[in-house]
Amino acid sequence: MTGVKRVPLGGSEASVPNVVLGLMRIADASDDEVRALVRAARDAGIDFFDHADIYGSGLHACERRFAEALRLTPAERAEITIQSKAGIVKDGPYYDFSYDHLVRSVEGSLEALQTDYLDILLLHRPDPLVEPDEVARAFDHLEQSGKVRAFGVSNHTPRQLDLLRASVRQPIVANQLQLSIVHAPIIAQGVAANRSGLAQAITEDGGGIVDYCRVNDITIQAWSPVQSGADAGVFLGSEAYPELNAVIDRLAAQYDVPPIAIATAWITRHPAGMQVVLGTTTPERVTAAAQGSDLELTRPEWYELFRAAGHRVP
Repeated sequence: MTGVKRVPLGGSEASVPNVVLGLMRIADASDDEVRALVRAARDAGIDFFDHADIYGSGLHACERRFAEALRLTPAERAEITIQSKAGIVKDGPYYDFSYDHLVRSVEGSLEALQTDYLDILLLHRPDPLVEPDEVARAFDHLEQSGKVRAFGVSNHTPRQLDLLRASVRQPIVANQLQLSIVHAPIIAQGVAANRSGLAQAITEDGGGIVDYCRVNDITIQAWSPVQSGADAGVFLGSEAYPELNAVIDRLAAQYDVPPIAIATAWITRHPAGMQVVLGTTTPERVTAAAQGSDLELTRPEWYELFRAAGHRVP
């Protein structure tokens, strides 16, 4: 494999891989296990690593494990993109987008990651008590001090983004949203819009987030790309999805790739230029998933997977 496909990051001139390695489960991994996981990613062309301050049993635990295992030189650090997230307080739990919390969290991430800067900082889920001017002040400080180079959000609706962007000076380059073939309300709602009596047609979260992100040059980062929904488990090989897995297995054989590559390809085929955020700690699954990066499913194949997952195409 020559490497995963690269896509624009928001409206910037930067290009990033359309498959990302998420590191929320490495807190208890050994140095060798972390290195093997990262090596598999790098061999596949994945140079983008997703963290959050709350990942692991303690604050900054996974960020610290990543840095301790890799011990990157300045030159090696410059070769990769490190993204982290802030805003969730696990002890509550509650959300905190205040200036003090965001700045303190980033400084903790930098110390744990043993780096001088984050390439990207995401606001981790929406804070109902957000004061956009506070966020803007934090972003300005973090940018001007060189601690963060770009900013984004996770799980934000169009109206929440509008509110934030009314105050924040920096472009919002990414929105991390849950998306898989099975868990696809952000796409399925639009397909069934204005259909009476069809649950899929019900507009949730303000609706239209995929179109909003496309219009406003915000890269969608799809998390849980092989999950069937909240706490519902992986759909690949699941007896709960026989029709979908039959289609996945047939296409995997047709394209000579592992089934997880088809799950990846269903997302990367979308013209929005999305990134797939893998959460696995198994190097072989990283390698397998990455094979779907530049596999362009045909329109009939994409819709066949969509229908097999239980979504209606009225």
